[in-house]
Amino acid sequence: MARITRHACQAEIVTITIEELEGDLHPVLARLRVTEPVAWLPVLSAWLVTRYDLADQVLRDTATFTVDDPRFSTALVVGPSMLSLDGAEHTRHRAPFHGALRPADRFAPFVTDETRRLVAALPPGHAELRRGLAGPLAVAVVAEALGLPEVDTGTVLRWYDAIVSAVSGVSAGRPIPPEGPAAFAALRERIESAVPGLDLDETASNTAVLMFGGIETTEGMISNLVVHVLSNRDELDAIRADHSLIGAAVEESLRLEPAAAVVDRYATRDVVLGGAEIRRGDQVTVSIAGANRDPHVFAEPDRFDIRRPNVRRHLAFARGPHVCIGMDLARLEAATALAALLELRGLHLAEDTAARGLVFRKPPAVHLRWHP
Repeated sequence: MARITRHACQAEIVTITIEELEGDLHPVLARLRVTEPVAWLPVLSAWLVTRYDLADQVLRDTATFTVDDPRFSTALVVGPSMLSLDGAEHTRHRAPFHGALRPADRFAPFVTDETRRLVAALPPGHAELRRGLAGPLAVAVVAEALGLPEVDTGTVLRWYDAIVSAVSGVSAGRPIPPEGPAAFAALRERIESAVPGLDLDETASNTAVLMFGGIETTEGMISNLVVHVLSNRDELDAIRADHSLIGAAVEESLRLEPAAAVVDRYATRDVVLGGAEIRRGDQVTVSIAGANRDPHVFAEPDRFDIRRPNVRRHLAFARGPHVCIGMDLARLEAATALAALLELRGLHLAEDTAARGLVFRKPPAVHLRWHP
């Protein structure tokens, strides 16, 4: 089958749809990784990078591949922030929040107590994981870490759904729905004072990025993790017998299905990457999901293996200056949630489910059952 490249009309042409990228995308990514690891996808109006070494190169080289572009999807919804700036401005926006999220261990008592409270409040014998535990836990922890005034979990989750939907829509080429900016405006009204070094609008934009990024990452991590563990009996039995394997399970789940599947960059100059002639201004989308299943780095990449020796080489939290500022806190939440859920006798998936999404990947719902 032919494939489309951006600057080589004589190349073969492959048709890839948004539906393929939002659904079971891994066979598509595996094919591209072999045939065209840097492929121009008209449906995204961007180059898609699927090979691990090339993805790592793009993430680290901010001089050539920047986030600072007016097309950056998150900035279109919530304004400029540490996520959409590079260089000195990125440092200025990121620095005030660094201490708020690290070290993660200082949040362990709060995360443990909140997890236990939420699990105890689940209906006897059955629950939907995303809205019963993963989402509310993420809201509570991020609000605690950022020192936000007391917030209603349901309201924040509605804001979050609207902002995530807007960002995903922009990445897929759809117009910004009014619900996204409206949700950000509602959050902006709750920000009472600026952090040192930033004005109030900058504080609000970065708070939105951290809060909703933290919710999305954590909710997706927990949901994907529980599905992976409960779908693999041998790994589940091993973890039940040895809870020290939970950390490895978190990492392997992040590798197999990263909650943030793609990140966007923009070329600052003409450059050749993986044989593709990228022009200045071209969008370069790194497929974290594709890089994390590169068989040249991870043996049997489609298998969930909690004893994988190099599992922490995954790119789920990106690399370089934009590495996720809250990654250790997210890991803590996911590990704590899994440990608490495994205390439920006979815990199992009530129905088969799989991750979906172009930008953010997680199951639409995760229904659990256990013996009350």
